[in-house]
Amino acid sequence: MIKMQVIGHLGKDCLVNNVNGKSVINFTVAHSERFKDSQGVQQERTTWVDCAYWTDRTAIAPYLLKGTQVFVEGQPDVRSFTRSDGTAGAALSLRIREIQLLGSRNDGGSQGGSNYNAPSSNTSSAASSQQASNSGADEPVDDLPF
Repeated sequence: MIKMQVIGHLGKDCLVNNVNGKSVINFTVAHSERFKDSQGVQQERTTWVDCAYWTDRTAIAPYLLKGTQVFVEGQPDVRSFTRSDGTAGAALSLRIREIQLLGSRNDGGSQGGSNYNAPSSNTSSAASSQQASNSGADEPVDDLPF
């Protein structure tokens, strides 16, 4: 299996579709990186990734708006096509397994992370961490994620 992770901003609001009785959330993520070329000139390159999140959990859709920063993980696929002018083109697409909201351009990324896993994901770790936090309410929390 090949797995790809992308952090970027949504290029436009998501679309929720129903295909053969299953819900799919479609959106596009733009990942930009800055670098210096061989002459030392600052350059910027943006890669667009078409995303499809097949899920029954469509409650995240209202938060997937243009400019929202997200972390997405899933299985990549490259699609080849012919443009209307006859030239060949390619598009990078990603079948999402996990999505996490990181923030939006308006709030400077301070929205906090909301994590949405595909239904087949294991959620027992979240339940055990919830029990651990309830058992030691008077104790300081030392389990930082880094």
